[in-house]
Amino acid sequence: MLWPQNSIRVIDWNIDRGLQLRAIIDFLGDAKADILILQEVDMNARRTHRLNIAQEIAQKLRLNYVFGREFVELTQGSDTSPAYHGQATLSRWKISNSRIIRFQQQSNFWKPRWYLPTLEPFQERLGGRIALVSEINISGVSIVSYNLHLESRANDELRLAQLDEVLKDARAYKPAHLTVIAGDLNLNASDPAPAEAIARAGFTHAVPTSRLATTPARHLLEPGRHIDWAFVRGPVQIDKGRVHNSIKASDHYPISFEIGLSSGH
Repeated sequence: MLWPQNSIRVIDWNIDRGLQLRAIIDFLGDAKADILILQEVDMNARRTHRLNIAQEIAQKLRLNYVFGREFVELTQGSDTSPAYHGQATLSRWKISNSRIIRFQQQSNFWKPRWYLPTLEPFQERLGGRIALVSEINISGVSIVSYNLHLESRANDELRLAQLDEVLKDARAYKPAHLTVIAGDLNLNASDPAPAEAIARAGFTHAVPTSRLATTPARHLLEPGRHIDWAFVRGPVQIDKGRVHNSIKASDHYPISFEIGLSSGH
C-alpha cells in the first residue's frame, strides 16, 4: 500500500469511556483519520452496555486495533465477567509489536485497600496508568506510537516522572525513526517543564494546545484545560494541527494533525 496522498491523518482523543459511542463514531468516521490514539476506553463495562468500545469503533470504521488494559473496573463488571478500562490504538494498517509500559511511578490512589468493600465510592478500580506502545508499518515506513494517559490523581511531579519513563523508552529508537507520542497528559501544555523535556528529546508539538483548550469550561471560574498533547519526532512534515472544540461527544475535545514524509526520507 502506498503512503496515502503523501500524508496520514492522526487523531488523539480521550473519549470519556465511550459513553456517547454513536457521536464518537460519527465524528471519527467523518474525520477519515488513518491512526486513532484513544484514552478512557471501556471494555465490558455496565455503563457502556457491556460493549468492547475499541472493537465497536474498529468494526464500524474498518480499522485494526489494539487495547491496553489500565484498570479493572470493580463496580462495572463481576467476578465471572470483569470490566476493563484503558487505551486503544487503531490504524488502517497492521499493528505489530504492541506492548504496555506500566509506569513505575504510580499514585497510591488506586492501590487496593483490603479493609474496604469493592463498592463505589470505596474502591472503584484496581490497576495503574500506562503507555500503550505500538508499531505501524505503512509501505515500508515504520511509525512508533505511544498512547499515554498520565495520572489525574497526583501532582505534576509524578506526571513528569511518568512522561520521563516514556521519553527514556523512546530513546531506544533512532532519532530518524518516525515516533508519535500523544494522549491525555493531565499536564498544562503551556507549562515550560514538560515542554522543555519533550523538546530535549527531539520531539515537535503537532497541535497548538498551549493556546487552545482541549476540554470544555466547567463553569465561569474554571476555564477549559490544556492537557491533551501530541508531538512527533522524525524526518517528516507536520501540518494542520487542530483542536476540534465543536465536538461535544466527550469531556475532552479531539485533536488532530497530519504527517507528511519529507523529501529526504
